Amino acid sequence: MIAWLRRRLQSWMRPRQAESLPVRLRRNRIYVLPTATGLFFALLLGTMGLGALNFNNNPGLLLALLLAGAAQASLIAAHMQLSGVVVDAVAADPVPAGEPLRLRISLGARDQRMRRGLRISHGDAHVHAAFDHHGGTVELPIPTGRRGLMPLPRLELRTLQPLGLARAWAYVWPRQVALVYPAPETQAPPLPAPAGDAGRAQVTRAGDDVHHLRGYRAGDAPRSVAWKASARRDSLLVREYEQHRSDQLLLDWPLTAGLPYEQRIRRLARWVDDAERQGRRYALGLPGQAPVPMGLGMAHRHRCLRALALMPGEAAHA
Repeated sequence: MIAWLRRRLQSWMRPRQAESLPVRLRRNRIYVLPTATGLFFALLLGTMGLGALNFNNNPGLLLALLLAGAAQASLIAAHMQLSGVVVDAVAADPVPAGEPLRLRISLGARDQRMRRGLRISHGDAHVHAAFDHHGGTVELPIPTGRRGLMPLPRLELRTLQPLGLARAWAYVWPRQVALVYPAPETQAPPLPAPAGDAGRAQVTRAGDDVHHLRGYRAGDAPRSVAWKASARRDSLLVREYEQHRSDQLLLDWPLTAGLPYEQRIRRLARWVDDAERQGRRYALGLPGQAPVPMGLGMAHRHRCLRALALMPGEAAHA
């Protein structure tokens, strides 16, 4: 019941839908309520005030009023801790499903005040932040459940500063999505046989002249760069060394026939990781889309895993 009521209250609070970044927290979206300690403190002040009035104790009444003023100032100070905070950007690197997605949250402010004791949370995950007008970055791990594009959740920023008598909070809901890779199969068979003509090794041309050079691609080893030729051409060129085509792998969808749909995707994801780990060039063939050509390196791995992550669900595929 309490959880349902809390979700209901959150649905009434700003923002009510996803928004573009950067976002500045203004006073119309900051909420302040006393904490349990604050309520006890208010009860204590009320008791002190009534006792002072009853016994005509002016010093006691003055003390109660001074403490009440300090409590009122703490409400304003808690509000000011969030007022003017800017959430500049939220980003995250792709992770396999089931691993926490680490949101990098860039925070800043348009004034010179130091922010301390801020807490950014989503569900049970939270991280503390402190920064000045120069800004700062924190990482918030959030759980992932399934592969594909994951909309970013609504994040809560809150503080109990300076006295812990009041809780000020606000929400930010980025209009962004994060990519979640499929979880690789844990017990997968070895990589399939290399692609080639009856397993015979076919050799590509190799040499040092300009006809055997190509442009630099992300992931190429520095030792393969032809520095002299690159200096003459004013662009990075890479030597094409001898390479056996029989070592090139074709990770094709039919190779996983007979497995459940999601397990086929997980097996291909595992083979992509294994081929990358062994330094073997590989291509990826998936139904209903153009194959990913031969390649190697982190950019090529990301391209293959992204294609696997964005595969339609089993119902849509059927």
